[in-house]
Amino acid sequence: MSYSVAYKDIGQKDYKETWDYQTDIFTKLVESKKQGNGGGTSTYSYLPGTFIFVEHPHVYTLGKRGSENNLLLDNIQLRAKDASFYRIDRGGDITYHGPGQVVGYPIFDLEVIKIGLKEYIYLLEEAIIRTVAEFGISASRLEGGTGVWLDPEIIGKARKICAIGVKASRFVTMHGFAFNVNTDLSYFNNINPCGFTDKGVTSLEKELGVRQDFDYVKSIVKKNLQEIFDLEWINQ
Repeated sequence: MSYSVAYKDIGQKDYKETWDYQTDIFTKLVESKKQGNGGGTSTYSYLPGTFIFVEHPHVYTLGKRGSENNLLLDNIQLRAKDASFYRIDRGGDITYHGPGQVVGYPIFDLEVIKIGLKEYIYLLEEAIIRTVAEFGISASRLEGGTGVWLDPEIIGKARKICAIGVKASRFVTMHGFAFNVNTDLSYFNNINPCGFTDKGVTSLEKELGVRQDFDYVKSIVKKNLQEIFDLEWINQ
């Protein structure tokens, strides 16, 4: 049985506003499970999941176990870059979000989908791997690091095209992935991306040498997510 998911493309939106928005949806789903209305019951009497597509203004976010030393800017320099900074409640270390980056926030009940957190992250990676493959790019995973990488095992050439960081409570997820499409990669120079000091970042635009149709790329990501997770999109 397909998993029903409300699809929300909210366009360009401030990071904190979006964080609050997805937290509200996440909390309602978790509370519903606490009250017994959800969690893979035999009658499927659960709230649907939600998937949010968004594009953020310049912002750096640091996961709960990350080190602020991986942010290489002070507050004055952040303001000069027209960027903000948040320590947040997902896994992972530091990353950057900004214009030209496809950000996806799945708020899914993994008990309904019948997968664990490790497999969930693997499948998110798979959706992006399949997406870049449609553009003729071979991507894979890096042992010991989440996300989607190009040439991950080649010293000096490994570069990340998509970062992944999630939070889960009662098997309900939030946060998600950040896929570099037409991203200004110079903003990554101000951090040690995901805590790495010896690996680079890239984008679809950089790899292909031409600016990409942003909405078309989103449509490919959406299609691959639907196929991989067996989703039924609904409008709310």
